[in-house]
Amino acid sequence: MAGPVRKTRVLIVDDSAIVRRMLSNALQHEPDIEVVGLASDPYVARDLIVLHKPDVLTLDIEMPRMDGLTFLRQLMVHRPLPVIIVSSVTQEGSAASFDALAAGAVDVIAKPGGPYSVGDIADKLKYRIRAIRTGRAVRFARMRAHTGPLPPPVSLAHASGLILVGASTGGTRAIEALLTRLPADTPPILIVQHMPAHFTKVFAARLDSLCPMSVIEAADGQPLKRGVAYIAPGDFHLQVAASGFHLQTVLQAGPPLHYQRPAVDMLFRSASTLSGVPIVALLLTGMGADGADGMVALREAGAVTIAEAEQSCVVFGMPAEAIARGGAMHVATLVAMPRLIADSFRTRRAGRVTEPPEMPTPPTVRARREA
Repeated sequence: MAGPVRKTRVLIVDDSAIVRRMLSNALQHEPDIEVVGLASDPYVARDLIVLHKPDVLTLDIEMPRMDGLTFLRQLMVHRPLPVIIVSSVTQEGSAASFDALAAGAVDVIAKPGGPYSVGDIADKLKYRIRAIRTGRAVRFARMRAHTGPLPPPVSLAHASGLILVGASTGGTRAIEALLTRLPADTPPILIVQHMPAHFTKVFAARLDSLCPMSVIEAADGQPLKRGVAYIAPGDFHLQVAASGFHLQTVLQAGPPLHYQRPAVDMLFRSASTLSGVPIVALLLTGMGADGADGMVALREAGAVTIAEAEQSCVVFGMPAEAIARGGAMHVATLVAMPRLIADSFRTRRAGRVTEPPEMPTPPTVRARREA
């Protein structure tokens, strides 16, 4: 007879005593989670990590004596472990949270406006903790740099249709790695990254400053254009729909799916109903199963579907589910994806019922980068 399953040991690090107590109260009665310590700053946290050896750390960014970002960077060097950022939704807090994700944090949860509303995030935090414990191996440190020569740049001038991207944990870095290697005249790209409200605008602005194409936070009813990537806004599902001879965005404030809003499945399923539109869909790193069923629907509808390979994933959860359910036509690393996208459009141009009308490239797209 198997013995009891060891509980996931969690250390909570936050300078607010109220937040620490409310997070602890939300977790301590769970049968599979044990709160092993509460720390008011990184120095206390350092000692508790040595003493209790937690499995997961929740970390605030703004703290006295040492800020959370500095502590995270040191932690990833000396004792890497899964860190979930619980951060304020201010502009400064959102920007710092992206720095934390780049430094090795596995996820970010938005802290509500007041400390007494922390209970609102309890279910999300429990879900993240369980996904870390039950999922496949998580790479906690910074994503390893590609050591070999990068493939040559690809051209998508021949491509007409849509590119869809879904991601969760580790996705901010994966999406950046993908988009920076696609050309400015790419077909429209629709992206769902699991992320709280207010964070997606900062994410889009960061990508826009780095990528050849324009990157914006999606609004409702936007006509899709070449050379533009649309990021699903936090707290809204992003879908795509035909409007006459054009395609446009649709935002929906429906219930969360897989504990997420936006959810990848909502985007993928909406795209699977389009007629005559060549589609290449990618499911990148992330916890859970969001996007797997939608990828099955897309493949059955004739889309080219690509799941990220385990060796480049931060968390091989969502892509693994898509592969297991038969939704992935191809499995590829991030480095291999741009060429695979280009080849997919080239071979599938005549594979669907009709071609959608060419979507004009905005005259201002990336002119400043070509100057």
